Amino acid sequence: MTAARLANQIDWHRPWLHPFSAFEQRLQAPSLATFSLHDALNGLQSAPVQFIPQSALPDGQAYEAFIHKTGQVPTRDNLHDFFNGLCWIHFPKTKQRLNQLQARQIALDGIGQVRGQVRDALTLFDENAAFLCAPDALWQALAAKDWHTLFVTQRGLWAQAQLTLFGHALLEKLESPRKAITAHVYRAWPATQSIADLDAFVAADLNADKLATKPFAHLPVLGVPGWHAQNGDPSFYDDAAVFRPLRSGERPGKTLTIRRVNP
Repeated sequence: MTAARLANQIDWHRPWLHPFSAFEQRLQAPSLATFSLHDALNGLQSAPVQFIPQSALPDGQAYEAFIHKTGQVPTRDNLHDFFNGLCWIHFPKTKQRLNQLQARQIALDGIGQVRGQVRDALTLFDENAAFLCAPDALWQALAAKDWHTLFVTQRGLWAQAQLTLFGHALLEKLESPRKAITAHVYRAWPATQSIADLDAFVAADLNADKLATKPFAHLPVLGVPGWHAQNGDPSFYDDAAVFRPLRSGERPGKTLTIRRVNP
């Protein structure tokens, strides 16, 4: 399947895709119309890696270690890898940092049936992370899983917040939006809310020790104001199967401690 046909499967009007809308236009360029996904991504010439066919990955070679060694990303012609390419192009520093950390863990621990805490967190981050820049009041409510405060009482504060999706599996899942789709949210303090500054901040902030603590908050993303047609009604957030309270023994705010970095 060509990259253009893959792009045509995506509803680019979804609010979470607004930061990436120019990506669609670039892939629709006549010069790329008949290209496979890996060739089209290379044709954009804006990623720090080369995209290659999945078949070029040697048997038995770990995907992350191969990327780190060769600077090449094995790519299939599907939506999952389409969104992975989108993230490499928009977040090159963060993707490179994640790959560096993955390769380091593989060198230390090898490849086994169990990934270990750091590799597990790295994979979770790569597949399902979102970055939230938000006022403290929203973070405190999110940390406490106080959904009514987060989305109803303090709803007006979302005008000062920015949620940017990063995980390519998360983006793929949202092509068929379901209320229960939940992101692993990482708090960010970029100098501005541009994608480039966000990328620089997260790449500088990531390290293995921090990721081993799984510094994420869980956020059902369709609860974000404007991201679902029905979430203007406060009863939208009464669904405890989606907007779950803190578990017994779970400490509010434990996953949200960060340091401020000026990238």
